[in-house]
Amino acid sequence: MEKPSFVGAFLVFGLKFPSQHATKLKGNGNFEMKRLRNHLIGIDQGDTVLFSDFEDGGDMWTGRGQRERRRRIAFSEPFRDAPMVHVAISMWDVDNETPLRADVSAETITKDGFDLVFRTWGDTRVARVRVGWLAMGEMRQADEWDLY
Repeated sequence: MEKPSFVGAFLVFGLKFPSQHATKLKGNGNFEMKRLRNHLIGIDQGDTVLFSDFEDGGDMWTGRGQRERRRRIAFSEPFRDAPMVHVAISMWDVDNETPLRADVSAETITKDGFDLVFRTWGDTRVARVRVGWLAMGEMRQADEWDLY
């Protein structure tokens, strides 16, 4: 029986904790688990077209070297603290004549939103990218007030 062939690309998908957790790495290189303190958990999600550079000859399609696109995403309502955010490419349109290189991540995570970031490098040509995201974290209790 013939083995199926596989042609793929190396992608780096981002599962990021807020920056205050970034230094809490375990010995195996994984982040510590985020512990939630209350039963009111919020989950927000979206699917964002980050860019479409084919039509207007943008730098993701025509450029070379290090390139980055960044967009601020606002949550539908604030979390109690900065949530956990997961991002993944949900659609991309790329040139098949050059190597596929991509890094997608969530940066600058706050209780109100985060920066959705796509990076590529070398001679990779990317026409369009859409990124799905999911944020999960504690919500404020109805009777929880900030007094000072």
